[in-house]
Amino acid sequence: MKTYIKFLINLFNISLLKIFITFFIIILITNILEQIEFFKNIDLSFFYLFFLSLLNTPSVLFEILPFIFLLGTQVFFIHLIDKNELQVFKYSGLNNIKIIKILGLYSFILGIIMVIFFYNGSSILKNSYLLIKNNYSGDNKYLAVITENGLWIKDEINDNINIINARQVNNEFLLNVSITKFNKDFDLVEVLQSERVDITSKKWKIFNPITLKGNSQSTLNELILHSNFDLQKINSLFSNLSSLSIIDLITLRKSYMSLNYSVTDINSHLLKIVSYPVYLTLITIFSAIIMFNIGYQKNTFYKITLGIFLSVIIYYINNFLSVLGTNEKIPVTLSIFLPLIILSIINFISIIKLNEK
Repeated sequence: MKTYIKFLINLFNISLLKIFITFFIIILITNILEQIEFFKNIDLSFFYLFFLSLLNTPSVLFEILPFIFLLGTQVFFIHLIDKNELQVFKYSGLNNIKIIKILGLYSFILGIIMVIFFYNGSSILKNSYLLIKNNYSGDNKYLAVITENGLWIKDEINDNINIINARQVNNEFLLNVSITKFNKDFDLVEVLQSERVDITSKKWKIFNPITLKGNSQSTLNELILHSNFDLQKINSLFSNLSSLSIIDLITLRKSYMSLNYSVTDINSHLLKIVSYPVYLTLITIFSAIIMFNIGYQKNTFYKITLGIFLSVIIYYINNFLSVLGTNEKIPVTLSIFLPLIILSIINFISIIKLNEK
């Protein structure tokens, strides 16, 4: 590897690390404050809250990696400009386009490493964080999981424990449902079976239920079952996909499909992860182009402020399109790749203009 490439990569790593550590400290402090608020009525040591915050911080950092790369690239160029090293490189025959190519390729490689190692590691920590936190909340009496055998729900209500299994989910209905009721001593009370259950509210409407109690069996037209769950709550239980590794996401997707459950959220999340290296590359190139254009014209405060402003704009555009995709207003693939296409076009046009200067 040529000496100047090593120099640029090392300086880029140092710049990214500075921004990474800055955001890590900010997010960690924010997380600690959130834990203090959440556990204000529980006597826990500060070190335990600090530990919980450490578990949650990496997943948040992964979400904001594009902004870290954008600001890190700016810090990289600020150093080169302040030391007049860009001029030295230019006299040595290393033009702007070559520097952009080096940063872009390295960002892509770094993005792949981040997805394979950092994302999967952060998802494991996030999952541990959620499991620990759930033990201190009222929701630990309620559980919902999706397996190859369908949707399973454990629901404790009115001194009863209901074990619910649905083979499929169709919009607001559970299909082919079996509900086994136990008392608080876990003695069997009765078993309900139904082809269709409306779960739009926490008062479930069970259509044409067959009731098995003792040695007797009866059939009703409709039955109301009180539950801690409704459609919205069930959906929210599976919405924190950042706590699942890539392999877990693929496995969950298969389970969702077998249940006839919507896989839109999972598809969107997987596409985000797969496209992340490209996203980080485009952000790095975008930031580099900006710095080449305003590098010697503005002060450091202006450059950093501009970087933060652009980060916020890009975030909200991505978030808006992502919501449209998950709500199926536009195709999921389009919601993920449209920002990348727009950013690619902007970068391509800007590089041509930069090359003409």
